[in-house]
Amino acid sequence: MRYSTFSQPTGRTFVALLLMAGFSASPSWAQTYPAKAIKLIVPFPPGGGTDIIAREVANKVATQQGWTIVIENKPGSGGNLGVDVAAKAAPDGYTLVIGQTSNLAINATLYPKLPYKPETDLTPVGLVASAPLAIVVANDSPLKNLADLVAAAKAKPDALNYASSGSGTVAHLAVEQFQKASNIRLTHVPYKGATQGLTDLIGGQIQAYASSIPTLIGQIRNGKLRALAVTSSKRSDDLPQVPTIAESGYKGFDAVTWFGIAGPANLPKETVTKLNAAFNKAVETPEVVQKLGAQGADVLSGSPEKFGELIRTDLARWAPLVKAAGAKVD
Repeated sequence: MRYSTFSQPTGRTFVALLLMAGFSASPSWAQTYPAKAIKLIVPFPPGGGTDIIAREVANKVATQQGWTIVIENKPGSGGNLGVDVAAKAAPDGYTLVIGQTSNLAINATLYPKLPYKPETDLTPVGLVASAPLAIVVANDSPLKNLADLVAAAKAKPDALNYASSGSGTVAHLAVEQFQKASNIRLTHVPYKGATQGLTDLIGGQIQAYASSIPTLIGQIRNGKLRALAVTSSKRSDDLPQVPTIAESGYKGFDAVTWFGIAGPANLPKETVTKLNAAFNKAVETPEVVQKLGAQGADVLSGSPEKFGELIRTDLARWAPLVKAAGAKVD
């Protein structure tokens, strides 16, 4: 009979049918992600460049996809604390982190006891932005340009302080590179985040500050800070009047920081693909391009593989610079 194949299956056939049903169901299970709120960890305090970028991008993803994304600031240990929490989370796609050059490429050399390995303990999801750095002073500072800073530092070695958001950050290492190139000595004052350092700069407790442009742009525009130079190879579109370090007499100087989304190791491929597509779509919208551009950042996108390759490349790039600077944090 034609319909005999629909008769009660044997035990072996029943097991096979169950397995087939399980395999056919798995794609539909993946399609239900996310079924609850996604936590995006920002491993720095509120108000800094990483926090600003995370909130702009996460808000657009949430709006476009109809997802709930909750920002959780977990500062500490140069950004390592928040990344470590994400690395140790369940690999279900509900805990992500926005990492950047410092905690995904530099800190592996800077911290002898780093609790995670960026290249193996995390799953890259995708890049979202990059930003040049700027060296700034308070608006009432007698230092009007980079040449003034160099002259003052040579007149009184180690007398001038400069701050960054942490030892071994891109900003710290960029200034260390600049000191070597210009043959000056400044005293580094590391902070745990941007807010207090900027307050002390404006208040006169420190003489200069180095950080990403998104962190500084608001205070530059309101006249409280003056930018002496940017660290990228070309001028920032948001600070077109500010020269690069390279064109200020230090040819070839180039240092930027990048930002990307990652999750714990072993995230399911379907989840990574869905997240990558959502974040790429968000950062490519004119609204996000404009908003991040207004903060001094350039949007990035691309595949998880591209982000993973950048992490590996920059791990190799920054390691000798950290060692040359003598920077080390326990």
